[in-house]
Amino acid sequence: MAKSKANTNGTGRAARSAMNGAACGCNPGAGALVGQTRDGVGRGAHAVGVDAAIKAANLKHLRRIEGQVRGIAAMVEEDRYCADIIQQAAAVQESLRSVAKNLLRNHLTHCAAAAMSEDGAKREDMIEELLELVGKVAR
Repeated sequence: MAKSKANTNGTGRAARSAMNGAACGCNPGAGALVGQTRDGVGRGAHAVGVDAAIKAANLKHLRRIEGQVRGIAAMVEEDRYCADIIQQAAAVQESLRSVAKNLLRNHLTHCAAAAMSEDGAKREDMIEELLELVGKVAR
């Protein structure tokens, strides 16, 4: 039950963000409705201005995380000591935070910087988006 609630909330936030017009400076029109991919915008579109070093670091972290999660599943199957499993889960969470921070760094450099240099709704939307993202990364 909690899983379906989380999915519903995540989908609702994504839709609200898209409908509120949260604009990405490097991806004009990012306020398109969720599901639209016209002109490279919306879900399924590709990012513009991705830093190659950040991308490589993220992929390395994600591969490591994938292995860590498989290891945790094996620990659960083997009825390993709960504290050991929790410690591994915490390590995975820290690795995911690292990926999120790298993505935020790229977003600030390529997307937010352009939107923040503008006046009006685009700038305000970016401020709201950044506040929401920082709140999520800081948890």
